[in-house]
Amino acid sequence: MELWGLLIWASFLLLSVAVISLLLYCGYIQYIHMKYDHIPGPPRDSFLFGHMPSILRVTENNNLVDDLFLEWAKLYGPVMRINILHHLKILLTSPEGVKEVLMSPEHSKDAAYNRAATLFGVRLMGNGLVTDQDNDHWRKQRSMIDPAFSRKYLNGLMGLFNEKTEELMEKLSKNVGCEIKMHDLMSRLTLDVIAKTAFGLEINSLKDDQAPLPQAILLVMKGLAESMNPFAKFIPWKQSFIQDVQKRARLLRQTGRECIEKRQKEMQNGDNIPEDILTQILRAADLEGDYDPESLVDNFVTVLIGGQETTANHICFALMELAKNVEILAKVQAEVNKVIGSKKHIEHDDLRKLCYLSQVLKEALRLYPTVPGTSRAIKKEIIIERVRIPPNVTAVFNSYIMGRMDQFYQDPLTFIPERFSPDSAKPYFTYFPFSLGPRSCIGQVFAQMLSQVVIAKLVQRFELQLVEGQSFNLLDTGILRFRDGIICRLKSSATWT
Repeated sequence: MELWGLLIWASFLLLSVAVISLLLYCGYIQYIHMKYDHIPGPPRDSFLFGHMPSILRVTENNNLVDDLFLEWAKLYGPVMRINILHHLKILLTSPEGVKEVLMSPEHSKDAAYNRAATLFGVRLMGNGLVTDQDNDHWRKQRSMIDPAFSRKYLNGLMGLFNEKTEELMEKLSKNVGCEIKMHDLMSRLTLDVIAKTAFGLEINSLKDDQAPLPQAILLVMKGLAESMNPFAKFIPWKQSFIQDVQKRARLLRQTGRECIEKRQKEMQNGDNIPEDILTQILRAADLEGDYDPESLVDNFVTVLIGGQETTANHICFALMELAKNVEILAKVQAEVNKVIGSKKHIEHDDLRKLCYLSQVLKEALRLYPTVPGTSRAIKKEIIIERVRIPPNVTAVFNSYIMGRMDQFYQDPLTFIPERFSPDSAKPYFTYFPFSLGPRSCIGQVFAQMLSQVVIAKLVQRFELQLVEGQSFNLLDTGILRFRDGIICRLKSSATWT
């Protein structure tokens, strides 16, 4: 009887603690609402969950949350609040807000980047360049890596760009007339190029369909998409998938450790080594004298995933629009024939002359920015568009949304490369596919050069057709991509000999 009484008392105590905790949590949510409800925004779905139900409905239907936010931004203006539980995001679609926050060095990245730093409890990008929330530490890392992205070094990569892209052309030529999954091939190409140029790694995934890294990166990207649901890790039927993602994340980091250890031994032995990103990082780390080996692995994973996925998806988006717009494709082919002709080796000077192709790539990034959004922690009060934004909130910026707003771009959903011709007027602070300000993407020139080489060679040698009936639905995992890839059929060009 005494034991039964203790159980009743313990149950009552636990229930009381739960009720009090819930009341306190609800009180905190009410405080957040009172503090920020002067900022325009859509009606909340519920007091407790805020706008989360609307967001989950969109993702469950395989639609893009960015499109929902675009519609909300049109209705509620350039400064808009989004409530998710006790969290608050301020979506800024104002050029003034973009300039004030992104161009300033004082606003650090916010806690949302923890999702990529640690994925389902496994360290992924850690405190790498993309996810580092400490601006002072980030500056130190950036200064270590900057020399490997100098124009002089990048110009010297043209030989490798040509070599690896020729491997792709050879593979494509063997599959003329067949259905080709372009995203898979582009991902393999960009992985081979980035692994070699950044870390001296010969992955050869274009030649080896069973290479483990492409599948590891693909699964990790799916894991990042799944992790957007804060409850995913508690769902029983997702546990097998999560364990597989964790396994692949560990594989990426182990590959990085082995690569770093091998290069360190080569440096100690005085061997000839490439002047690549890895060498720059290790030399700078030696000068510092005190560094965390795992932070080196963080940047290995960051460069490998970030550079590979974004560049591959950019190429695929551009190819899709070229295949849909035959007149634009004809202009690109004419320019490539004029500048490159029947040459196999593309020079760096050739890229400067491919002006229209460059416009095509920029327009593809307007409609399909491969990194659609970024966010910053706002530590002090700011005023944007006459709206007071109190401190300690997250400001969210989205190039996908601003690139599709008709107050910035006429007929925004139409693919018009001429928007980026030198004599066209361009709205400032509405186009930032590589972000803006001090934390803009370090690899943007690298990505643009490789994309030009790949598409120039492809249109030089093949006629491009999209396979009918495929879906072009998009998925935003932090990196924008086709949900189901892109499937093309190629025909040998009559002008290629």
